[in-house]
Amino acid sequence: MTIQVFQLPDLGEGLTEAELVQWLVAVGDTITVDQPIAEVETAKALVEVPSPYAGTVETLHGTPGDTLHVGNPLITIALTTDDDAQHPGALDYREEERAGITVSEDSDDGASGNVLIGYGTSGGASTRRTRRSKRATKVSGNGTAAPGRASAAASAPRVISPLVRLLAKRHGVDISRLTGSGPDGIILRADVMAAIDQPDPQLQAAPQQPTQPASTSTTEHTDAPAGLAVAERIPVTGVRKMIADHMVRSRSTIPDATSWVDVDVTELLELQARLKADNPETAPSLLGLIARFVTAALRRYPVLNTRFVESDDGAELVYFDGINLGIATDSERGLVVPAVEHAERYSARELTGEITELVDKARRGQCTVAELTRGTFTLNNYGVLGVDGAAAIINAPEVAIMGVGRIIDRPWVVDGQLAVRKVTELTLSFDHRVTDGATGSAFLTSVADAMQHPTSVLADL
Repeated sequence: MTIQVFQLPDLGEGLTEAELVQWLVAVGDTITVDQPIAEVETAKALVEVPSPYAGTVETLHGTPGDTLHVGNPLITIALTTDDDAQHPGALDYREEERAGITVSEDSDDGASGNVLIGYGTSGGASTRRTRRSKRATKVSGNGTAAPGRASAAASAPRVISPLVRLLAKRHGVDISRLTGSGPDGIILRADVMAAIDQPDPQLQAAPQQPTQPASTSTTEHTDAPAGLAVAERIPVTGVRKMIADHMVRSRSTIPDATSWVDVDVTELLELQARLKADNPETAPSLLGLIARFVTAALRRYPVLNTRFVESDDGAELVYFDGINLGIATDSERGLVVPAVEHAERYSARELTGEITELVDKARRGQCTVAELTRGTFTLNNYGVLGVDGAAAIINAPEVAIMGVGRIIDRPWVVDGQLAVRKVTELTLSFDHRVTDGATGSAFLTSVADAMQHPTSVLADL
């Protein structure tokens, strides 16, 4: 019998660690190639890790909540036969590529086809895998079971969304006692909400032990700010750690500058209201209209849609044939920036649909790594948070970010007369290595003019 240790694979995009959310198998389970064995949460997305081996689970290296590092042991498997050690599916994905193993697409020899983002086969590589889905056992409409994942894994409660897990935790619902109504028994938000609305003592998580009062000894006070006892320590992991590292890196490496301008958006609001009255189902949102003005301005000032790249040969500006517009999104996993690919190709109406779908997906924690990292310029609508303006930190490696503040009634001079108008504030933070204030200001006033006189501008878009 051959014992094989499977290490946490490279998850792509420079990610070196992940938090173990839950095991999808247990010690003693018989598993197959490509069967999902664990669910991990990286700083970018939620990922199911498939097994490249078939055999029996010997050891699970970690418990839910642990931070696992790429290259460290994840699971130990006793392979089905000694020959499996030479089986293409029993090798590390990168080892297969180094060995030049080629598996025909119509082969049924068990080679792994479940490749993680940024891990496994790459374009132009000789390795080809059979794309076979080995999902959990499903029950068809007539009550019969279809083949799939090992029964032990299928019977375990499964939670795909971290938002659902957080919701259950906040309301003291014991997920392990819930029956999921989603595909393959996945626990949905609706299942947790039902448990909250109709409390069942058996579904309530065990209460946590109260924190013991901290000692007032000199030693503990030394470790506490302002001489106060420490009430709780929360490790900074996952998305929060990624955000912290990202912001420090951005501020440490980018000499940013910020400019801002107040804009009368009364006409824009009136236009959006008319469009909504004409067709409520397909009318562009206010953010969709602003996004369209931003993409138009970026076509005029493309330097704000570049990347500043340094290497041993020097520095260069990388220009793109298109705009991937990032939308700063406040989710329960933290701040994420999913990006609409080739946003310049869409109308304001189409952008509204793309943004709505992408933001909703991000808030459910279902965006891919690519969707969260492909942005070339970020639009931040922090006005929905009730603030007028902010000097936003650039979402590196991008070179600029534009923010939109709340819209409020303010006194404004129109044709020499004082009037009450709907006014917002736009801010632009940009990398001063890439361009100067003149270009940044020209871009900002271009967007501001379009928002102030939208009807005349839309005729040219």
